[in-house]
Amino acid sequence: MIRIICLGKIKENYLNDLINDYQKRINKYHKLEIIELKDQNDLQKEAQDINKYLSKHDYIITLEIEGKELTSPELSQLIEQTFNNYSNITFIIGSSEGLAESIKQQANYHLSFSHFTFPHGLFRGLLLEQIYRSLKILNHETYHK
Repeated sequence: MIRIICLGKIKENYLNDLINDYQKRINKYHKLEIIELKDQNDLQKEAQDINKYLSKHDYIITLEIEGKELTSPELSQLIEQTFNNYSNITFIIGSSEGLAESIKQQANYHLSFSHFTFPHGLFRGLLLEQIYRSLKILNHETYHK
């Protein structure tokens, strides 16, 4: 299963439409679960909430500006290799304050999409698009460039 843990709710309908569209597309290939947690403006409280959904059987990928940037094919390879050893991949998107150090320390991989800062809802859509693209690559299906 692919799980995305996110802090904060999406308020904009157009972003919800984007997220829902990619969620449906991904579910054709792999079970996807999105967990929205309340943005509490307190990293320690947010870490406690996040930890409720983490398991030692998860491969945890935190989304961080300081993380490593990958190409789409490299992300697809990371996903493929991870599923060879783990049953779940959990992506964690922090709040506007970022992620608590305790969550970062639990991560198996620190991923960055850019040194840019993105709006939360738009970034969630970008992550879902890249997961979908990765699954298309792994299934040897064409996807626009």
